[in-house]
Amino acid sequence: MSPFVRKVKTASGATAVQIVSKSGGVRRIVEHLGSAHDETELEALLEVGRQKIAAWQGQGLLDLESLEPAPGRSNLARTTVESKHSRLLWEVLHGAYQRLGLGEAVGGDRAFEQMVLARLIEPTSKAQVPGVLGDLGLEPVTVRTLFRSLGRCVERGYRESLSGALFEHVTNTGGGLALCLYDVTTLYFEAEKEDDLRKVGYSKERRVDPQVIVGLLVDQAGFPLQVGCWEGNKAETTTIIPIVEAFQAAHGIEELVIVADAGMLSAANLKSLDDARLRFIVGARQVRAPGDLEAHFHWAGDAFTDGQLIDTVTPKRGSGPKERDRSLRAEPVWDPDTHPGSWRAVWAYSKKRVARDTRTLTAQENRARAVIAGEKRPKGTRFVTTHAGDATLDEASLARARSLVGLKGYVTNIPSRLMDAGEVVSSYHELWHVEQSFRMSKHDLRARPVFHHQRDAIEAHLTVVMAALAVARHLQETTGISIKRIIRALKPLQDVTINLNGHKITAQPQITPTAASILKSLQSPGH
Repeated sequence: MSPFVRKVKTASGATAVQIVSKSGGVRRIVEHLGSAHDETELEALLEVGRQKIAAWQGQGLLDLESLEPAPGRSNLARTTVESKHSRLLWEVLHGAYQRLGLGEAVGGDRAFEQMVLARLIEPTSKAQVPGVLGDLGLEPVTVRTLFRSLGRCVERGYRESLSGALFEHVTNTGGGLALCLYDVTTLYFEAEKEDDLRKVGYSKERRVDPQVIVGLLVDQAGFPLQVGCWEGNKAETTTIIPIVEAFQAAHGIEELVIVADAGMLSAANLKSLDDARLRFIVGARQVRAPGDLEAHFHWAGDAFTDGQLIDTVTPKRGSGPKERDRSLRAEPVWDPDTHPGSWRAVWAYSKKRVARDTRTLTAQENRARAVIAGEKRPKGTRFVTTHAGDATLDEASLARARSLVGLKGYVTNIPSRLMDAGEVVSSYHELWHVEQSFRMSKHDLRARPVFHHQRDAIEAHLTVVMAALAVARHLQETTGISIKRIIRALKPLQDVTINLNGHKITAQPQITPTAASILKSLQSPGH
């Protein structure tokens, strides 16, 4: 009978791999190939066994006696694993990096690429990048070379070049760029003192550590186009104009729609965007609703239907002149010439939002009552008013807020002839993509902690994160699988080189169904 490969569990928990023959009901070990301690080594030893058997059969050596070791010689082969190489993982990441044009954008800087791709594999400090890549069987550059690359990043304008490559990718593969989403976040530093960049400022996490403000401009699918960095105490509303104008100038853009949340809503911002001949859609603060919907409340009361849209106008400045005549039942059709003191406003009503807003208001009311009762500290509590030292519940404000539940407003300078109210709302709802990109950069790619304290190094770090986010987004869009799952699926699939009694044999990994799906997606036309 022909020999076959057998796996046997050992007392130490390893898996022994043997070539075995069976004759007359008796099994005999022809050769012991070694012991595997993980799936990669096991697959490699099994492949060694298959290759040896195929070689024997190809040479006509089917006499099992000829395969047995000579008298007095041990049948235990000396087998060592010489190297492991995560070839598939690196080919997928490197391929995406090159397809996006990032390698060309930084002049083939190998160290920069290693920092970007290592951040996808295992986000860590730059000093640990060689260890991350070395564990995968790759040839990393030195730590010193990595830090030289960070220096070149600022000196040679890598961020601008990368932004150009990303813009070109979006416009070439997506059929043009009509919509950009913008939002900001903060990255804090565990530092005792401020400097010219790291400043204590407003933090949604209520931290008092020095921080920087990071602005991210993405396309409507969340693919990054530009990143900006500002002092931690800078007002978020002042960040949108510099990044948008720089992006517009760099790429010669004349027509573009900028979508941002209500935090970017300021009269100066909207005027600047309009002066730059850019379209915008921004979230409206709910306090605008009573004024914008005054005529609606007059004619229809506070009754709304699920999904109802009210297309009207809103003053460019909160206290500006009203260009909506309450005596007219029909809402005005906004036009920049006939309504020079107003912007277009779209208000949408949703029963789902009613439930969410009601839960929020109930929680805020309960907190306000707890503050008034002395059960909680009165720090920034809504619906609490103080008179003559006594805290009371602001019943009027609470009632007004409850009358507006379910309403969400949007302010734009796009006429209805170019975009109807439904499109305005749906375009704004694409903002979750930029929020997801921020989550990816802050959590999956661990933009913080930032292991740098000098401004240029921090800027370079954010450029690395932007490039890593682009690769992650591209792979996610192409495969339909998150970058974390892609890494988890491909990282264990390693080429293993085994030294068997002086003979080197390289075994390739067995492709799993998930890995096969990823590779097939990347090999499809257009990718």
